[in-house]
Amino acid sequence: MIGILGGTFDPIHYGHLRPALEVLGALGLDEVRFVPAGMPPHRTVPSASSQHRLRMVELAVASRPGLCVDDRETRMEGPSYTVQTLESLRGDIGSRALYLLMGTDAFHGIESWYRWERLLQLAHIVVMERPGSPAPGMHAQLPSWARDHVCQDQRELSCTAAGRILFQHVEPQAISASEIRRMIAQGQSVEELLPAEVWQYIRTHRLYGYRYEEA
Repeated sequence: MIGILGGTFDPIHYGHLRPALEVLGALGLDEVRFVPAGMPPHRTVPSASSQHRLRMVELAVASRPGLCVDDRETRMEGPSYTVQTLESLRGDIGSRALYLLMGTDAFHGIESWYRWERLLQLAHIVVMERPGSPAPGMHAQLPSWARDHVCQDQRELSCTAAGRILFQHVEPQAISASEIRRMIAQGQSVEELLPAEVWQYIRTHRLYGYRYEEA
């Protein structure tokens, strides 16, 4: 059972890592693959290059069992569309269960994604939401196409390769990549917001406007 978490990871931080580890354990996944976007179609151009972002993800997951990195989107030409990534993965893993992890904002905007109707044919969707959110059947914003696919029991997902939607509670993380970039540019330390290896990489390569500290 493979989880997929895509994003620009510009840079990767604990707001990405901690929820992924929670879902990994809660759903009993074999692994969660972080898939850095090469050219994200719905966002502005990332501040760091795809190779820098990929390397930071590699450093972040190296010491965390169950997490790994998949570089296929950084090797693609043109925009990084999730549906194409899932189709590529399906070619690799066959009929194994595939879980597409996303936050609530991404889920509610999913109808703007390229060929979004095909996503459930390729994977389950796991919506990571904060504790205290409405029960799945009570989501006022749940689109009509999704209602018949929502499941209450995570065991339903392991029985099929794709096609179900699960709302999974994760601990909220008040961390954003944009705030981290702003703090770095202003000379503030962000070492508590991301792994030490990533922070060292940012400093070494002087990313996001980082300036050497004065002695």
